Amino acid sequence: MARMIFGRDRAEFDRGLGFFDAVYGFAITLLIANVDAPPADAWTDPGALLAHGLGSQLFGFVISFAVIALFWWTNTRLVGRLRGMDGAVIAANLVVAALVVLLPFTTQGISDPEISELPLPTALYAVNVAAAILAQTAMFEIARVRGLVAEDVPDAARWAVRLDVLAQVAVFAVSIPVAYLAGTDWGRLTWAALVVVGPVMGRWSDGVVTRSANSQPHDRTTT
Repeated sequence: MARMIFGRDRAEFDRGLGFFDAVYGFAITLLIANVDAPPADAWTDPGALLAHGLGSQLFGFVISFAVIALFWWTNTRLVGRLRGMDGAVIAANLVVAALVVLLPFTTQGISDPEISELPLPTALYAVNVAAAILAQTAMFEIARVRGLVAEDVPDAARWAVRLDVLAQVAVFAVSIPVAYLAGTDWGRLTWAALVVVGPVMGRWSDGVVTRSANSQPHDRTTT
């Protein structure tokens, strides 16, 4: 049986992209379920609101909102570089979607004031995000192997892009032992390293890709 490929000019491609967009939007919407309405007497002043755990819940909401939005943007960008999708690529993207939909659940662990100070919720959240990053990268690698990438980076520069991804995963991986050894606050503070690691590694990998492309004038691949 011939492999079925849904090209960019087919309605199935647009429906697939629309489905994944909806999944990310649904996951973001679910985050609000982790924010409980404080009792009436807590609305007397901001301090009372925070004392009832609203600060912890909003922290989890903001962090996960940004994380899911970034996953959606990355998925849109990666799928935009494909000339089509087949069953394997769609299945891989469904794995990514499942891990993203799981984020509201793991967000509950780092948002609930009664358990947020335990190291396990921080560890589970870090594993969830790291697994989603790796799954999203695997989806694109599967598309590359199956010849579905229309706009690819030069072969010589792929290692730099992969190192960029591994650096992001490493930040979440390191936060797990930090949470157990130094406390959950330090574990979550480790995630702030992405503010530096992300842009620095991104600019570095983009530079490697650009230099590699410029050194191959006859290569038609683009970045």
